[in-house]
This record gives sequence, C-alpha cells and structure tokens, in this order.
Amino acid sequence: MRVTVVGLGPGAGRDLTGRAREALEQAELIIGYTAYIELIREEFSHKEMRSTGMRKEVDRCRAAVEEAVAGKDVAMVCSGDSGIYGMAALVYEVAQEYPPIEIEVVPGITAACGGAAVLGAPLTHDFAVVSLSDLLTPWEKIERRLICAAQADFVLCLYNPASHSRPDHLRRACDILLAAGKAPDTVCGFVQNIGREGECAVLTTLAALRDTKVDMFTTVFIGSSQTRVLNGKMVTPRGYLQREN
Repeated sequence: MRVTVVGLGPGAGRDLTGRAREALEQAELIIGYTAYIELIREEFSHKEMRSTGMRKEVDRCRAAVEEAVAGKDVAMVCSGDSGIYGMAALVYEVAQEYPPIEIEVVPGITAACGGAAVLGAPLTHDFAVVSLSDLLTPWEKIERRLICAAQADFVLCLYNPASHSRPDHLRRACDILLAAGKAPDTVCGFVQNIGREGECAVLTTLAALRDTKVDMFTTVFIGSSQTRVLNGKMVTPRGYLQREN
C-alpha cells in the first residue's frame, strides 16, 4: 500500500537517477501523463503502465491512491522533479480522502538544473523559479512575483513560458522585468527539449528575449546584474574571486 512519486529528470534517460530507477523497478504499476509514460515505456516494458492526457492530474493521482489502497505498490511519474511543479503535493492532498497509505517522494533533476547545466552555470548564486502558466495562478500574482524578483536582482528561471493558448506570456514577462528596472542587455538564455532529442540552447539578452518565440518545452533563464558570458556560456559568479581581491 504505497505510492512513490518519482521524478524522471528532464529527459527520462541519462538524467534518471539511480534511486528513481530503483523505485520504478520495484513498482507493480506505473501511472503518469501519456508523454512521460512514453519516455520510459521501452526501458520498463515489463511493467504494467497506465496513462492519462493533459489536465487529468487529479484523475491520475486518484487512480494511484486507489490502487495503493487496494494493495499495489504504485509509482506516479513526473517530468523533472516530483516536488517542483510535480504531482507530489497533489498525491498528498488526494490521499486525505482515502484510508492511510504510505507515500514516498523520490526527487529528480528539475528543468532549472538540467537547463542551467546546458547553458553553463547561471544559477550559482541566488535565484527564483517562476511559472508563467496562469492556469492555476492568477496573472496578477505572477506579475507581482516577477517584479519582486527583478527588484531583488535574482537570477530568474521561467517554467512554462508559452503555449498555444498563451503565446505572449514571455513577452509580457520581459516587459514587466524591464519596467521593474532590469537592464535590456541583461544576459539571458533558453533551452528547448532539455535532455531529449532536439535539445537546443541559445544565449541572448533581455531585450531580444522579448521577441523570441518559445514553447512549453522551453526553460528560460534571465540573469542577474552579475551574470555574464564566459567562454560562450552563461555564468553567474558566486563571488569567490572578488572576495580574494
């Protein structure tokens, strides 16, 4: 009677951790979003799997908890990390409606870490992660968070920067950051398809990022005032060399 919420990492291949792989091997049933199940289907083809489509998160979690209550060892898979915009919290919420079960959260490499490694080292100092999706969070609250992050000079990592239904959210976010005082030449970068076929990384500036077309498989990084380009990579120094001087 257990649900293990497993983070698959950004690519569900090379970045799948040993602990995550062990949890999937031990599970009797693996449940997840259709796209994520397909990423692991070949490696774990000997396992029973069940998937649902987009916006069926509650249904997936209920199914996982119900199967665990019935006596199965269930793995609920998420892209990236299971506790960062993943299913971990929802599993805990849904489980309150059922008899007690064991819940374990297995972390994974989130897109912020995976994308940062591709770009260089943009997150070496303080940073904030903000999702631009307003499906569950009002845009007014997202805007306040962006303004606060800009004023505090955080490096920003943006999840869900655009989709078919919200193609202008990244442009709106850039305008907010510029109005809040971030310089137009702030070093920025974005990575598409992190850890998957078609992975692509681009360095740019905040002014140019405003007019860049991205999709829901893109993670965007907006530097602080200290972020720079070193050897063709996006780097935010921690300050060790400055301390020695």
